[in-house]
Amino acid sequence: MYILRLPEVKRATGHRADASIYNAIRAGLFTSGVSIGQRAKGWPDTEVHAINAARVAGKSDNEIRELVIGLHARRTKICVNDTKDIFNAQLNIK
Repeated sequence: MYILRLPEVKRATGHRADASIYNAIRAGLFTSGVSIGQRAKGWPDTEVHAINAARVAGKSDNEIRELVIGLHARRTKICVNDTKDIFNAQLNIK
């Protein structure tokens, strides 16, 4: 998985302005960025590609909102699973 910065996200989605991405986030049509530094955000490439694929497939705004909710939920699940894997690996090392 790669983390895309805003210029890459705009290129991938066809948006020309930063505000377009942030308006889509406020409307629930795009995932929020993840923190990659004190003042830096990025977006997982898989999420950007999933949203683009939904647009190309002609999904409605409501369907895309559901997709965004699912993508956010998946982030939490991945984080929890990764944490468990790290914890279990540490237990096995000892």
